[in-house]
Amino acid sequence: MDKIKASRALRSRRLGIAVGIIVCGLALRLGGYEIGLPHLLVKYGGSTLWGAMVFFLLATLLPRQPPVRLALLAIVVAALTEFSRLYHAPWLDAFRLTLAGALLFGRIFAWWNIAAYIVGIGLAALVEVLLLVRSIRSPD
Repeated sequence: MDKIKASRALRSRRLGIAVGIIVCGLALRLGGYEIGLPHLLVKYGGSTLWGAMVFFLLATLLPRQPPVRLALLAIVVAALTEFSRLYHAPWLDAFRLTLAGALLFGRIFAWWNIAAYIVGIGLAALVEVLLLVRSIRSPD
């Protein structure tokens, strides 16, 4: 019974982190310029947070996977999402012009975005490992 409780707690924590990342990413993308943050921080900070969010959403959905496997899967998902920007269909381009489409899929392909995703995924994996180590040391 304790394993089930621990698994639920882990999933809840991962989902909570993902939601927190989403809130931070939205705040950065929607208000970063207005408060005077540099363009590079807003642009690539948002991409870094997006990569971290992908990692934690996958970790929530696949709770038994080790962090390294989750990170590799998150890199594949993020890269495929970025490469999808090279595909153009009228309906997809119209969706990309909406706020939701821009935030979810982006508009323009860039190798730098993939690099930012990898940084975010790597940082998220590190946080995940640190949280797992902490929970093993202190099972309460």
